[in-house]
Amino acid sequence: METKPLNYACYRLPEETHYTLMAQTAGQPEVVESVAQLGRREGFVMAPFVASASHPVLLLRPDVVERHEIASAPQLPCGEMAVAASADEQAIYAETFARFHEQIVAGRFGKLVLSRCSVVPLVQPLDAEALFLKACRLYPHQFIALVSMQGAGCWLMATPEVLLEGRGDQWRTMALAGTMKAPEAGPLAPDPQWSEKNLAEQRYVSAYIADTLRGFATEVTMCGPYTTIAAHLLHLRTDFGFRLAPEHHLGALLDALHPTPAVCGIPKDDARQFIIGHERVERKYYSGFCGPLSPRGETHLYVSLRCMELAADHLELHAGGGILRDSEPEAEWRETQTKLQTMLRLLTP
Repeated sequence: METKPLNYACYRLPEETHYTLMAQTAGQPEVVESVAQLGRREGFVMAPFVASASHPVLLLRPDVVERHEIASAPQLPCGEMAVAASADEQAIYAETFARFHEQIVAGRFGKLVLSRCSVVPLVQPLDAEALFLKACRLYPHQFIALVSMQGAGCWLMATPEVLLEGRGDQWRTMALAGTMKAPEAGPLAPDPQWSEKNLAEQRYVSAYIADTLRGFATEVTMCGPYTTIAAHLLHLRTDFGFRLAPEHHLGALLDALHPTPAVCGIPKDDARQFIIGHERVERKYYSGFCGPLSPRGETHLYVSLRCMELAADHLELHAGGGILRDSEPEAEWRETQTKLQTMLRLLTP
């Protein structure tokens, strides 16, 4: 389409050399009451961390679906861009970290995920589609999505984390938890040395997913944990494959999986309520999920990580990290700085 409508999504699956445009040219996206009600619907879904009147679960019902090849380009630069975090942002993060950590030490939670939002002022609006194509070329192994919907705004993400993917009764998901910076040069070490904090994060998320799948799936297989690379970051990852039991449907499974402890905490429901009440930033659609949903065809739903919201005069960049008993505020702040680089690198010339 030469002119994009108000409601559209462009997405590129990992390793693909083309992207798909899905557009709704009439009406507005459907507001879905809850994640559980997505099971028998079809379209492109944009779900927030927590559904609310201001940030609902939205379903794009496309009447236009197009495939576009991604033109090759010279090797792109990967230099880092400084995150100009304000003193207020750093102070808010430190204060909230202390509150989260206190509850973990007291034994109320095994893990909590703390997020932050950095605002980048703009002199003039950016070309969202150009940023999307740059992300496709720069991050070939990640799910890239540019989503513009009335009720959600305009979001760009480059995320490595599958929430739910498959077709028919064959499905897969993953536990992606544990993060450190990839080496600057040279091959990846066959067995990187992970801290106990990162290993514990992976155990929490893997155990939760395995336990959740027992109630919905048969023939569950588990592979991991192993080290995987996403752009300039290393992660610990465990893959799960399974058959969806015939008496269950996707909506119920999605509702049970989302949000996973990778973006929320343990125990999940209590952690989510604590985050809502005490986190000082508004996550909106960060740490939610998005992607094409089709009970009769293929579904590719990814957790909305490494993302930013685009406005006319500024960008809002989101990042977060898991807080455990032995977490240190300075190290956690640096981890979020590193995660913000995924989107910041798109802004370099």
